[in-house]
Amino acid sequence: MSNSVDQVIAKIAFAFNRIFNDFKGIYLFGVHTDGKLHEDEDIELAAIFDIEDKSKREQIWPIIGKIETEMDVCIDLYPYTEESFKKDEEIYNEVMEEGIFYNNKGQRAAAPGNQGLK
Repeated sequence: MSNSVDQVIAKIAFAFNRIFNDFKGIYLFGVHTDGKLHEDEDIELAAIFDIEDKSKREQIWPIIGKIETEMDVCIDLYPYTEESFKKDEEIYNEVMEEGIFYNNKGQRAAAPGNQGLK
């Protein structure tokens, strides 16, 4: 595991940006918020879109699988709209407490309270 979490997220953001015109950004949460890859731990991400449906999920999973294989990581990605994200209280609260927001270009932005969802 020589890749960084930032590199993994940048690769996901690049792929999502090419395919989805409604991709808003990604929140990183869980143990990887320290920026390091932890062996045997999934990278936990919440991806935000304007529209989230079955068709989009069917496009997302092959992208994630390819990146997992290429970068030798395990990714646990939750696709949401802003509204559905706020309704998933357990993940939303964890992300708002400790999460890191990456914009749709894969660049780290301000803390969730200042950037992304409010």
